[in-house]
Amino acid sequence: MSTEFFIARRIYKSKDAEQNISPPAIKIAIISIALGLAIMILSVAVAVGFKKEVRNKVIGFGSHIQVSNFDSNASYEAHPIVVSDSLMDEILRMPNILHAQKFATKPGLIKTGEDSHGIIVKGVGEDYDWNFFRRNMVEGEVLSVSPDSVSNNVMISRLIASQLKLKLGDSFIICFVHKEMEARLRKFTVSGIFQTNFGEYDKLFIFADIKQIRKLNGWDDDMIGGLEVLVKNYDKLDDTSLQMYYDLQAQSDRTGNIFYTRSIKQLNPMIFAWLDVLDNNVAVILALILVVAGFSMITGLLIIILERTNMIGILKVLGENNVCIRKIFLYISAFLITKGLLWGNIIAIAICLIQKYFGIFKLNPVTYYVSEVPIDFNILVIVLINIGTLIATLTMLTVPSYLIAKIPPTKTVRYE
Repeated sequence: MSTEFFIARRIYKSKDAEQNISPPAIKIAIISIALGLAIMILSVAVAVGFKKEVRNKVIGFGSHIQVSNFDSNASYEAHPIVVSDSLMDEILRMPNILHAQKFATKPGLIKTGEDSHGIIVKGVGEDYDWNFFRRNMVEGEVLSVSPDSVSNNVMISRLIASQLKLKLGDSFIICFVHKEMEARLRKFTVSGIFQTNFGEYDKLFIFADIKQIRKLNGWDDDMIGGLEVLVKNYDKLDDTSLQMYYDLQAQSDRTGNIFYTRSIKQLNPMIFAWLDVLDNNVAVILALILVVAGFSMITGLLIIILERTNMIGILKVLGENNVCIRKIFLYISAFLITKGLLWGNIIAIAICLIQKYFGIFKLNPVTYYVSEVPIDFNILVIVLINIGTLIATLTMLTVPSYLIAKIPPTKTVRYE
């Protein structure tokens, strides 16, 4: 144990420590560190939690990667492709690929008495991954699709059900417009109602048997609108999407169609650009909080130095140099910062756990896409914030610690 650390610890743990190093300014500095750290942890937890919630909703409706016809345009009236079993196996063998599922979309208009609502019917097969929607079902069950028969059941959102006054088990008519401008009517029955609180998609999509889309479009049994691919690691999404693009661009299906691969970020650039802006906002918040907490600790350190002027003079007379004396006060500052960090962690973790498991802070889902403040509780992030705060504040304190060199021992030994 170094001499400087020993002296600093004795001063900090002495019986008169409350009188020596706890004037109001020091207490305010500790409180600033505690509140600053708590706000930083909560800001990151909420921002990351919100990003994940919105991202998962977009992915839940559209997967991580989509493979479609190169000739397809921005509309939901897709040109068909054919994905052979060998190509499906090739895709599933690619690194980071978790699952692949077939789909097709077609615009339509729901008619219920005097009410009508424009929608996109998303046709899916028996291979569709329903995990996302199972977590968001409010009535009924997820759509059950059989390979041997055509189902007339559909799954709709609570938003659409409320607007059109539909209930579980009700039937309604969807009007489809064929490419020859011929209207085709199909009757469907509500078998499930979901609510994701992502209004942009809740008001747009309903889910049906993909064989209904094939019949309406006159497609062969192996034709689909596209292929949705889920990845194992989202952090590698860009690399996986790029690799799949290069692997499939030189291939074509049995009808000569070229495959076009896009990630969910490319399909929804505005949403993901908006989510990326949140990172900049959080970075600004963290920087401002660190500056405020740092200046509070600087004030506290200066007060400690002034209160210990007599001790500084004695140490200098005994032969201690300025660097060693500065270390003593930086150690004391580190003890105080650590105390603030401890309380900050207690406050932040308590609030995070309460919100995560009880959801006491609510939000308007129409505006924020979630019904309560989302929390992403990550121990590693909390540890990194603690380490960063400690290093940043101690770095800021090195400048005022140079005041010790300006204190002459001849005048401070008798200083009271």
